[in-house]
Amino acid sequence: MTLAYQEELAAGSAGEDVRSATWLLVDDGTVVLTAAGQSHLLRAGDAALVGGQVRHRLATRDGATLTRADLRAVAVAYPLANPLVVRDFVGRHGGVAELVRRCPLAGPCRPSALFASGYASLLGAAMTASWLEDTGRGTDGPAPVLDPAVGQVMSALVADPARAWSVEAMAESVHLSRSALGERFRRSLALSPSEALRDVRMRAARHLLAGGDRPVEQVAYAVGYGSGAAFSRAFTAAHGTGPQAWRDGSAARDADRAEAHRGDGRTDRADEKHAADAVLVEDRAS
Repeated sequence: MTLAYQEELAAGSAGEDVRSATWLLVDDGTVVLTAAGQSHLLRAGDAALVGGQVRHRLATRDGATLTRADLRAVAVAYPLANPLVVRDFVGRHGGVAELVRRCPLAGPCRPSALFASGYASLLGAAMTASWLEDTGRGTDGPAPVLDPAVGQVMSALVADPARAWSVEAMAESVHLSRSALGERFRRSLALSPSEALRDVRMRAARHLLAGGDRPVEQVAYAVGYGSGAAFSRAFTAAHGTGPQAWRDGSAARDADRAEAHRGDGRTDRADEKHAADAVLVEDRAS
């Protein structure tokens, strides 16, 4: 990585097509990233990684603030989606985002080439882990080698689960027939395109249900279902319980975890006091 910096995009700006390996994080506003023939709306907190093999451009209607990393000196060799879009990157990898903001490899913060290379690898790993998680591949073990067409379709599904996707639309987006796309999906993911879409939508739904109090019907529309009833049927079939019941259970689990964490804190403080009173000098972790 040669440089990371913050950038202000003026309202109404539309950049030129460029071909360079770039990571970007939207700090404020909204941005439209167009790459590989598709457009992705990025909101504050979203991030994208674009490999140097494709041209891309950025546009904004109302203005935006970005944190960007120029990755031209680093081989971005993730055989996944290009571009790779991660929603709520800040919420999921706040430490990584804060590192880039506080040490942007510009101005007084100019670390060694070795550090910069590791910095780029950290960004790539965080992006890849989120993408694998969003697409149901898991993060244990080596990253899977996906068919490029499958990666592109999955990236589009994750970026816009609310779109009225059909297998035909997925196939057309990568210039394949339905049967050819289905075969590639089965070979790469052991899923049909429709099953992959269902899984992406269910993950997006769980994220929305667990993260706020948005009505179930609004969640349904946000993840691509035409009615709350259709969404509830699909969610129940996938999880064995309805969306509201799942949300209530998720809230209860969160409360239990929070209480356990508070209890751990009280125990830790009691242990610390006991150690101080006994004037223990040995390493308690040994």
